[in-house]
Amino acid sequence: SQIGARFASPHLKMWTYSVGQRLLLLGTLCSLQKRHFVDHRRVLVRGGRGGNGVSCFHSEPRKEFGGPDGGDGGNGGHVILRVDQQVKSLSSVLSQYQGFDGEDGGRKNCFGRNGAVLYIRVPVGTLVKEGNEVLADLSRPGDEFIAAVGGAGGKGNRFFLANDNRAPTTCTPGQPGQERVLFLELKTVAHAGLVGFPNAGKSSLLRAISNARPAVASYPFTTLNPHVGIVHYEDHQQIAVADIPGIIRGAHQNRGLGLAFLRHIERCPFLLFLVDLSPWTQLDDLKYELEQYDEGLSKRPYAVVANKIDLPQARARLPQLQARLGQEAIALSAATGENLEELLLRLKELHDRHVATELEHGRQPLRW
Repeated sequence: SQIGARFASPHLKMWTYSVGQRLLLLGTLCSLQKRHFVDHRRVLVRGGRGGNGVSCFHSEPRKEFGGPDGGDGGNGGHVILRVDQQVKSLSSVLSQYQGFDGEDGGRKNCFGRNGAVLYIRVPVGTLVKEGNEVLADLSRPGDEFIAAVGGAGGKGNRFFLANDNRAPTTCTPGQPGQERVLFLELKTVAHAGLVGFPNAGKSSLLRAISNARPAVASYPFTTLNPHVGIVHYEDHQQIAVADIPGIIRGAHQNRGLGLAFLRHIERCPFLLFLVDLSPWTQLDDLKYELEQYDEGLSKRPYAVVANKIDLPQARARLPQLQARLGQEAIALSAATGENLEELLLRLKELHDRHVATELEHGRQPLRW
């Protein structure tokens, strides 16, 4: 079959690596879906209230005063954050959660039922903070954190039965659940972070290779929110790509959109640096900003993508750029679709290396 219709060429067909490896050239991505998401939330959580204990006495024919038989109340339900791989942002997280209350105790020593646990689904990579303290880093599928503990159930009068008190009437109410304000912050956005200065063409590149429609204009900071897209390959593999809003010089000092978006790059295992074939100092500047924000961040596996090859003088500058880099840059045009296949193939190679490294160290790689 041919590569996706949008990039199809009568001379470009599916092919395998010359080394005979298993891959079918994943032909293009079927689609790159734009996802709107929220990367931080303030949440008020309350555990469920415990059920009340009961004061009552056993009574039946010929045994009118059978002693205390009031049961305990059930415990209130916890509120628990649970990582779900199907959740990609904090947009579904509400501002308040109330846990389920425990049931009151009953006659005949019947204990109240415990309140059910209330689960809040959050994406992989959610940081849980209370004030400035980090309480949990939910970085793996299935990770859980008890956000609010349910209150203890009250005691029925049977609990207070003693040798010196054979007919206690005391019972206690259930306790309120824990209440706290938590701040959730999402850091893991995608496998690949698309990094570049404003107007480098990041959003245009997403539009060119997908049916996603992030805003595109000729002024800086058109993209004010990160966009996450999923690249679907023909071998059913999926790679998440994040279009991070433009970085400017001094971003690590919170200039421009600054720290709010640098954190999204922090956990991307590999990067795509997008430059536009104007001065090659762009790459050095981008790496500098990443390194100042988090030491070692700029040294992650990466590819350099030289956009706007269709502009005048751009092809003439390409050899200079590659000589400066000491490696090949993927020269393409988001506007015309030229050479997008090479980008898709390189993206797949970076992802496969990441997966192999994670498995080698006994870790489960992020899957979308």
